[in-house]
Amino acid sequence: MTLSSALSDQIRGAGLDPADIEAVIERSLAEDLAGGVDVTSVATVPATQQSILKLVARESGVVAGVVAACAAFEVVGQGRIAVSANVVDGASVDAGSCVVTATGPTVDLLTAERTALNLLCHLSGIATLTARWVSAVAGTDAAIRDTRKTTPGLRSLEKFAVRCGGGVNHRMSLSDAALVKDNHVLAAGGVEAAFSAVRAMWPDLDVEVEVDSLEQLDEVLGAGADLVLLDNFTVAQTREAVRATAGRARLESSGGLSLSVARDYAETGVDFLAVGALTHSAPVLDVGGDLEQVREA
Repeated sequence: MTLSSALSDQIRGAGLDPADIEAVIERSLAEDLAGGVDVTSVATVPATQQSILKLVARESGVVAGVVAACAAFEVVGQGRIAVSANVVDGASVDAGSCVVTATGPTVDLLTAERTALNLLCHLSGIATLTARWVSAVAGTDAAIRDTRKTTPGLRSLEKFAVRCGGGVNHRMSLSDAALVKDNHVLAAGGVEAAFSAVRAMWPDLDVEVEVDSLEQLDEVLGAGADLVLLDNFTVAQTREAVRATAGRARLESSGGLSLSVARDYAETGVDFLAVGALTHSAPVLDVGGDLEQVREA
């Protein structure tokens, strides 16, 4: 393990695994250093030169991935870089805010810079978009929930970013809970049959069932579903589903949702809005690296 104990503790405190974070960073660095060396930095930067690199927000938003960015500098620096976080994950920042400060050999700072920024910009974009959705439904009982539509290899980090933005995580893996979708229904011969099969095999697991009509909703409620996903229901249909359910199960709206109608759905009384866009379509938050106080060691 190349991460400091202090940073490792911070990562664990965020609900993340330091080994997973380090593995993501090592893969990113392997892509950047596939040829063995940063040819530009080696040619232009004296080997003994020391600098300060600041990661600065170019726009306002909610930051996530601060601990991951710090980890990138520690992995590259191997003790040669001192790095500090100036804000915590989940904090709101304004344009011009310094998020991370790293001090050490200039070549090392520039080698780590893109990996640190890629993680910080991407995850902060997810947190910022999530915060907008959370704000859109503020004052209702609905929570904003993510999906498994995540970037391969980055699920734990992307779902962490959702939490930083105030959202709620759905399943981390296929074994956390059961979600009976249309293909399961087709394979099992019907929505009630699919639900009953899962309940029989996994009696202690929460079972969520996707329905695309009020008729299917009635079926699964009669079978005892814990949570029902209302797929592509209109606002009016969702309101009727809430009335028909009468508290017998939790309800989640999914499909066809956008920020412009988020509050309309939330005000129907559903428990969750499932938003795949949080992780598959969030624009990055613009953060840049500024080199300062260049000096010879």
